[in-house]
Amino acid sequence: MLKFIIKRLGASLGILLAASFLLYVLVINSGDPLGDLRESSAENRDYLIAQRSAYMNLDQPWYLRYWDWLTGVGKCFALQCDLGTNVQGVEVSGLLGAAASSTLRLVILATVLAAIFGIAIGVLTAVRQYSGLDYGVTFLTFLFFSLPVFWAAVMLKEYMAIGYNNWIKEPAFTPLQTIVAAVLFGFLMQVFLGGSVKRRVATFAVSAVFVGVAIPYLLWLNFFRYPQLGLVGIVVLSLAVALSGTAMTVGVRNKAVLYPALITVGLGIILYYATFSILQAPSTPVLIIGGVLSMAIPGAIGYYMGGRVRKVAMWVSAFTGLAVAGLTVIDHIFRAWPGFLQLKPRPVGTIGSQTPDFVGSFWEVFLDRGAQLILPTILLAVISLASYSRYTRTSMLEVGQQDYIRTARSKGLSERTVIFRHAFRNALIPIATIAAFDFAGLIGGAVITESVFGWKGMGEMFRTGLQHVDPAPVMAFFLVTGTAAVLFNMLADIFYALLDPRIRV
Repeated sequence: MLKFIIKRLGASLGILLAASFLLYVLVINSGDPLGDLRESSAENRDYLIAQRSAYMNLDQPWYLRYWDWLTGVGKCFALQCDLGTNVQGVEVSGLLGAAASSTLRLVILATVLAAIFGIAIGVLTAVRQYSGLDYGVTFLTFLFFSLPVFWAAVMLKEYMAIGYNNWIKEPAFTPLQTIVAAVLFGFLMQVFLGGSVKRRVATFAVSAVFVGVAIPYLLWLNFFRYPQLGLVGIVVLSLAVALSGTAMTVGVRNKAVLYPALITVGLGIILYYATFSILQAPSTPVLIIGGVLSMAIPGAIGYYMGGRVRKVAMWVSAFTGLAVAGLTVIDHIFRAWPGFLQLKPRPVGTIGSQTPDFVGSFWEVFLDRGAQLILPTILLAVISLASYSRYTRTSMLEVGQQDYIRTARSKGLSERTVIFRHAFRNALIPIATIAAFDFAGLIGGAVITESVFGWKGMGEMFRTGLQHVDPAPVMAFFLVTGTAAVLFNMLADIFYALLDPRIRV
C-alpha cells in the first residue's frame, strides 16, 4: 500500500502539472488584462498601465511568468507559498487563505450532510424497493438534482430567509396550518415506516396527533424565540441514539454493546454539569478537543467491554458519545438564541458569510455565521443528495443479489444483521468514489452558489480572476480544487482496503 501511495502521488503531481500548464495558457489568452485601462481617459492612464504590468509581470514572456508561479507553488512544501499578486497588487496567498476557509466551511458541511442523508435514504429505498416510498424518493431526488441552482437559491432566499425572518418576530400557527402540518407529518411517517394497513393507520394517527399537540404546546412555551433542551431532553435523545445504534447493529438484547452505550449516556450526564461553565464561553480548540474525547473515551469503554463484538461496541459507544456531546452543544446554542435575536432580529441573512461588524459572545457569533451558512449549505446538499441516494440504492440492490447475502439469510440471521453487517459495508465501496469526487466538484460548483449568496469565497475569487484576465487567482483556485480532487480520489482507493480487506493494489 505504501508503494501504491508513492506511485499515486507521483502520477498525481504529473497530472496537476499538466493541468496547471493548460489552464494557465487558456486564462492568459482569454482576453487583454490591460483592456479596460487602454480604453480609459484618465490622466494617469500610463501610470496605471505600468503599475498593473508590474503587478502581473507582463513585461516577461508567458512561459517565464508560468515558471515564476510554479516556483512559488514549490515553496509551499517549505510552508512559504508565493502565489503572486492580483491586478490590484494584493498577495494572492492571503486572499486564498480567507477564501478557502469560507468555501471549505460551506463545502465540508454540505458534503457531510448530503452523504449522511443520501446514504440513509439509499439504504431505505433499497430495502423498500418498488414501494411508494421508493417511487416518491426517486421522483424527488431527480427533481432536486435537476433544479437550476440560481432559481433554487432565489426560492430559498424568499421562503427560508425573508419569510422566516418575518415569522420569527411573532411566531404563530393558525389552526389550519397546524392541521395541515399534522396530516403531512403523519402521512410521511407512515410512508417511511411502512408495514401493514393497520400499522400504517396507527402510525399516521399517532404521528398526526403528536404534531397537532406539539405545535400549540411549543407556541405556548414560546419555544421558537426561547428554545430549551435541558438535561431531560439530552438524556431522552441520547438514550434513543444508544438504543437505536444497538438495535441496528446487534440488537438490544446484546448486553456487550448495549451496556457501554448506556454507560456513555451516564458519563454524558456527569460531564453536562462538569463542563457547563466552560461551554458557556468556550473556544474552537476546546470544542474540537471535546469532540475528539467524546468519541475516544466511549470508544475505549466499548472496546474493553465488548468481548467478541468489541468492534461494534466501540463504534456504537463512540457514536453515542458524539451524539451526547452534540446535544450538549445544542443546549448551549439554544440558551444563546434569545440574546442573538436581540442583536440580530432578522437572523437568517441572504448575503455574505457573516454579518459585518457583528459583536457578541462566542455562541452568538457562532449563530450568526451558522445562520449565514444555512441557505447555501441546503442548496449544495440537496443537489448532491440525489447522487448519494441513487448510487447507494443501486449498490445495495446489487450486493443483495450476491451469494454471501443469500447464505447469511439461509443461516437464520436477522434481516437487520444481513443489511447492516453484511450488505451495507460492501455497498459503501463505490460510494467512496462518489464522495471523493463530490467534494472537489462541490468546490467548483460553489462558484454560482457563492455569487448568488454574496460569499467572498473561492468562487468569487475565481470569477473575478477570469473577468480581469488575471491568472494568479484562477491558478490559486485550481491549486485547491485540483489537489482536493487528486487527494480525495487517492483516499477513496485507500478506503476500499479498509472496507474490504480482500482489495489490494
